Amino acid sequence: MRAALSGLTTRGRCFIAAGITSTLSALGLGERDLLRVGVLLIALPLVAAAVVARTRYLLECERRLLPARVEAGRPSQVQLRITNVSRIPTGVLLVEDTLPYVLGGRPRFVLDRVEPRGTREVSYAVRSDLRGRYAVGPLAVRIADPFGLVELTRAFAAVDHLTVTPVITALPHVRLGGDWTGGGDSRPRSVAAAGEDDVAPREYRVGDDLRRVHWRSTARYGELMVRREEQPWQSRGTLLLDTRMRAHRGEGAGSSFEWAVSAAASLGVHLCRSGFNLTYLSDSQEPISGYGGVSDVGGGSFEGLLLDGLATVRTSGRNDLDAAIAHLRRSVGNGGLVVAVLGALSAADAQALGRIRQGGATAVAVILDTAAWSGVAPRAQTAAHSEDDAAAHLLQRAGWRVLRAGPRAPLASVWPEAAVPASATVAT
Repeated sequence: MRAALSGLTTRGRCFIAAGITSTLSALGLGERDLLRVGVLLIALPLVAAAVVARTRYLLECERRLLPARVEAGRPSQVQLRITNVSRIPTGVLLVEDTLPYVLGGRPRFVLDRVEPRGTREVSYAVRSDLRGRYAVGPLAVRIADPFGLVELTRAFAAVDHLTVTPVITALPHVRLGGDWTGGGDSRPRSVAAAGEDDVAPREYRVGDDLRRVHWRSTARYGELMVRREEQPWQSRGTLLLDTRMRAHRGEGAGSSFEWAVSAAASLGVHLCRSGFNLTYLSDSQEPISGYGGVSDVGGGSFEGLLLDGLATVRTSGRNDLDAAIAHLRRSVGNGGLVVAVLGALSAADAQALGRIRQGGATAVAVILDTAAWSGVAPRAQTAAHSEDDAAAHLLQRAGWRVLRAGPRAPLASVWPEAAVPASATVAT
């Protein structure tokens, strides 16, 4: 009853205030009719509160996000299915879903009456221009009396999450050189294929065909093992994202960091769909590796993990790339393709990255012209450009292919520069 009284609406409180005033006036003036009016005005909200407090509806709620993972700037549909599982019909219900401000205002729906075992379905659209992982819910249901004197709010506990990924740009297919995604032992093998000798079972990796599980070795080692001799050669790639705060400029969705995150997402999706067994690295997150499958956005289970990671990545406070380079050195120890999306680089950073490339491995660096995002004076921009040019020269001397990108340069127009130079093409 105390909760019901706390749910009095403005109308209900006005009724009680008018009833008290009328009662006091009637007592002072000795007017019985006015006293009856005052008692009635006080009793109506109290009776309504008692009725609402004793209401015991049993409701079920099912929420679906279509899709649950969506690119920034694109809408997602939220579908709500409310079922009255009790044996009595409901009264007027005001349904309100809880949303963060990034996804828009709180949607509200009025349900006049839900019969026993009846269902009602409502839907609304959400949209965010900012990537992230956002909670949708819990759903709140307001129960009101027919006169609108009392409202009680009861909430479900279930919360769903909408993942808003970075904007993904379709990239043209370019010949990077040395990459091979074919299968079979009789096919030629390049340096960047980075496969092992397929002569013995190895541990199961995400994307391996379960029909190739070697059950005898699985029983022996206590974990899933697959037959190497039946595995196709796979191109291997490593994607590095520079998340250092000091290496980026600008704020919000128009910053160089957001451009870099979107570029990493586009490159990761492109390489996944090109058949690469990919490893994603940054200096602020744990490495992610895998390939294959089907996801809501794009074509791979690893692709979904990659986009989930990039949806929530934030800048780090590191001053160098030592942690990322240590992971990178372990990942490219057997060769393969390396693609790095980098902010402002110092000479020491460029030298450390240059030592990563070994043998005939293909290494591509996308260096952002962060000075163009900063809005600083021309003299400061000239100094920043000189430092970037020196770092790019050091990487090129180490065998990296360097791509320069600015705020007005779409990645799709820059990526073809990563192709094998015509002079390096060998006729077969």
